[in-house]
Amino acid sequence: MVQEERTAGEGPEEYVLRLAGEKAAAATVSPEEVVLGADTIVIVDDAVLEKPLDDEDAANMLRRLSGREHQVLTGICLRSHGKEVADLCRTSVWFSTLTEQEILDYVASGEPRDKAGAYAIQGLAAKFVEKIDGCYWNVVGLPVSLVYRHWKELLVPCK
Repeated sequence: MVQEERTAGEGPEEYVLRLAGEKAAAATVSPEEVVLGADTIVIVDDAVLEKPLDDEDAANMLRRLSGREHQVLTGICLRSHGKEVADLCRTSVWFSTLTEQEILDYVASGEPRDKAGAYAIQGLAAKFVEKIDGCYWNVVGLPVSLVYRHWKELLVPCK
């Protein structure tokens, strides 16, 4: 199990890349199999928002995101045949201004409990998102096109 904890002085980009690498390294597979590790965080005001600790933490995160732009970062790491590739995807997301009741209702749904930044763009929180700039699937939690591009590169036979 990988401990999801930032080290002192570790920037958000380094953090998600490190976690993705540690997750990929933690898998026990044969060398010819492909392993994917990934981690997603939300950044607002230079603060890193991970999964909320509890419902109160989730509500506080949503208050911070209300009416604002924030960044979603996902680090990925693919390993196979003794090779490894790591990369990062960044997407900007703009939330509408949320009422306190909208925040409380959304938190009561339980959906924010295991989501970075306390929301799921593909779920009930879709109605809060005014626009995005970048990869939608990154905000969901896995930048599929980035993973696919690197997966193809990783599986090209060595010459």
